[in-house]
Amino acid sequence: MTDATTPIPRGRILVVDDQCNMRATTALLLRGEGYTVSEAATGEEALGVLAQGQVDLLLTDLKMEPMDGLTLLKRGLEVSPRLQAIMMTAFGSIESAVEAMRLGAYDYVTKPFKEGELRYRVERALERAKLQSAVDNFATEFNQRHGLSALVGRSQAMRELTTRLLRVAQSDATVLIQGESGTGKELVARALHTHSRRSGQPFVPVNCAAISETLLESELFGHAKGAFTGAVKTRRGLFEEASGGTLFIDEVTETSPTFQSKLLRTLQDGEVRRVGESTALRVDVRIAAATNRDIELEVREKRFRQDLYYRLNVVMLRVPPLRERLEDVPALAEHFLQRSNNRSPRPRRLSASAVEHLMTYNFPGNVRELENLVEQAAALAEADELLPEDFPLRPQARVLPAATSTGLPPTDARASGPEATGPTLAEVVEEAERRAIVQALDRHGVDLARVADELGVSSTTLWRKMKRLNLRPPTGAPRE
Repeated sequence: MTDATTPIPRGRILVVDDQCNMRATTALLLRGEGYTVSEAATGEEALGVLAQGQVDLLLTDLKMEPMDGLTLLKRGLEVSPRLQAIMMTAFGSIESAVEAMRLGAYDYVTKPFKEGELRYRVERALERAKLQSAVDNFATEFNQRHGLSALVGRSQAMRELTTRLLRVAQSDATVLIQGESGTGKELVARALHTHSRRSGQPFVPVNCAAISETLLESELFGHAKGAFTGAVKTRRGLFEEASGGTLFIDEVTETSPTFQSKLLRTLQDGEVRRVGESTALRVDVRIAAATNRDIELEVREKRFRQDLYYRLNVVMLRVPPLRERLEDVPALAEHFLQRSNNRSPRPRRLSASAVEHLMTYNFPGNVRELENLVEQAAALAEADELLPEDFPLRPQARVLPAATSTGLPPTDARASGPEATGPTLAEVVEEAERRAIVQALDRHGVDLARVADELGVSSTTLWRKMKRLNLRPPTGAPRE
């Protein structure tokens, strides 16, 4: 076995083939691409390398003696469950390829293969390995630091939200969480509670939109026996149930002015009066409220009490919509797929093209919609690898002009009617990509490797984007 000493570790690959010339040629090609490459002549030798935990991708021949490639694949995945694998076969039989994929191989390539084909398949497999590693590392780090696994995302918006959340969690300040439906406002509230000094006490959620106005007061404040028809015994309210912990009041803007007045009094006094009783009870509760509406507009329109708004909005936490943090889509999709795989006898995996497909969408339903798409694809896909066609995306929602201080679109936009909607997010992203690639090509000409480095993508990804955008490579540029 020979270890490479490549100075730029793009990925760690183990090439396994009992034919010395084939193994050496393949390893030499991959080292020339900047990968760290190890070689093994037998399956047993390869398992020894895998046991050291220093391999991202296994590239193995199918037909070997005494241990064949399928056996090596099965035993290798037992040693390293996150290992990516590509099978090399000179036979090109569908049966062997299907069996390899069923056992957990990411891809296969038929000998003799072209250099470009091998580079492309290796690049895709390592991109998946990198994505998987990022998901695992982020989840582990976040769990270790905060005891949480629900808030997934490494975008700037999520980092800012997490930082602000962890700061305010140390206090008992009332928090108002604002965000669109499906962004995960309750998860944020639970994270706030989990990292507070109240974490050992109850976290009690209540959705104001799901309870009728006549029952909401009794639900929150409790009631005395005989307070109303059906009140056959005294009942504690959710304020009392949450005493010592956190009460999460979701969709607080769905309440009436009368209820808002009673809620304000409770927050001011720190006391509750059960319906039908005159005696006040002290409660020690940290309040987190949430809304998917523009609460300042609700105040201006006299639908929400201003004094209650100021009482709730001690600290504001804004949960960004998914379209503002599309870079979190790969990690979120992998997170939801892993959760689905844990409940399924047939595990699935995401293809790189499926991830790219998802990232062109603006997700009007936010994280909840992405979760639904992943679970649907995992349930209905015919193959183990999820492809773009397994994710039927809804028509893109149009981006409306920015609101003015009145909460309405600018006058000229109103006058022009629905035809005046702007471009879709996908169109905006596509134009930005086109502009960035054209400018980089102007600077570097035929040197597409430098263009790819500047843009922070692989050469294969650059070629794929240029093809999709109908951009011709400069004359003299090497072909993929």
